[in-house]
Amino acid sequence: MQSPKSTIGQTNVFRLWAALLFAAVLMAANSPAQSTPAGQPIVDKFVLNDTIQPVSAAELDRALAKANSDGAQALLIELNTPGGMLDTMRTMIGAILGSHVPVIIYVAPAGARAASAGFYLLESADVAAMAPGTNAGAAHVVSLIGKPDETEMQKIENDAEALLRSYVSKRGRSIDAATAAAASSHSYTAEEALNQHLVDLIASNETELLSQLDGRTITRLDGSKQTLRLANARIELVKPTLREELLSWLVDPNIALLFLVGGALLIYLEFNSPGTIVPGALGTLMVLLAIFAFNFLPIRYTAVLLLVAALVLMLLEAKFGGHGALAIAGVVCLAFGLLTLVAAPIPELAIHPALAIAVSAAFGLITVLLVRLALRARKRKHLLGADALIGSHASAMEPLNPDGHVLVEGEIWRAVAAEPVAPGAALRVVGHDRYLLRVELADAPHSPVAAA
Repeated sequence: MQSPKSTIGQTNVFRLWAALLFAAVLMAANSPAQSTPAGQPIVDKFVLNDTIQPVSAAELDRALAKANSDGAQALLIELNTPGGMLDTMRTMIGAILGSHVPVIIYVAPAGARAASAGFYLLESADVAAMAPGTNAGAAHVVSLIGKPDETEMQKIENDAEALLRSYVSKRGRSIDAATAAAASSHSYTAEEALNQHLVDLIASNETELLSQLDGRTITRLDGSKQTLRLANARIELVKPTLREELLSWLVDPNIALLFLVGGALLIYLEFNSPGTIVPGALGTLMVLLAIFAFNFLPIRYTAVLLLVAALVLMLLEAKFGGHGALAIAGVVCLAFGLLTLVAAPIPELAIHPALAIAVSAAFGLITVLLVRLALRARKRKHLLGADALIGSHASAMEPLNPDGHVLVEGEIWRAVAAEPVAPGAALRVVGHDRYLLRVELADAPHSPVAAA
């Protein structure tokens, strides 16, 4: 039999082991999944494989913030873009130029490009690099407001070229070659860009890129010198968040268009059949998401007026009937409105013409049919009970002399006729007296009797 002191001692030992085990588990849970060996540099990597629009700017800001906060030696941006919006490009350039961490922009993989606004981004980096088989340039500014006059367009071009010159010279790159890409849409292969002093090096992959940059001294925008220490650097990918992935998908103008049209039809179904809830809720969500997406894109307000005019014309066609003329005009307005809705600087940010025409035709047809059905239903809404049977065909179930039973639309009613009727005779309902129908022979001259 154990003594009380022995039992207390064992209890204390058990508690000590439990405390040590809990502490070990807690330390394991809080420790990072991957540890970085002491002295190993970190390079954060951000992949920009999309158009340049506000979502891209938000992703770049988050990548720069992470690189600055985790002590990375540099932020590596793998670039492949057809270009994008001028205002967003300026915002991203400002973020790159103001970064405390050196920014390396690498046009990759083979077949990638840094076109239009992407060329401006490439030249803003502390280190500009390209992979073999890539190209950059074609950076001439495209107006978002249709076709401005010559003076206005010259102002836009001069402003963009001045922005490019303001940092290209500080990066030690060729101003003449850079302005040629902006002024005349000249495009360069990787080898041509290197020979023209537009990029600093050509590398086949990231490992070769970091190996060439290790020990290289770069000049920051403020004139200070910094030596890159990238030997055996570990690359950490900055993955997009779920929100950023959803926004990138939604900002596609073709997706936003389908959400807008589909949501509008669902909302109409809800108004036409109140109480169904699901179409109205889903349609409202889709329309709000579409408006949210279009808010990120440059919208022409004249195109919005065309969309409103198209809707009005379709409603007039359904209500009054114009032998299709109003509906056709509405579809044409809708098609032109959708085609010009987004003032896209590049084709990737524009609504696809085939989709715009298909949606216009389908939406016009569906809208006219639904509105006509709704108007017919509203006109017949007051016809209930015996009122709804006036004009219907009936069949005599027994002799009517003068009254008897008839079959009307699958229902048996009592009816009275002005003259004797043989069983099985074809009749027509011409009126009623409460629940007593008034009928006559179907081949008799139509002379409906007012309901009593």
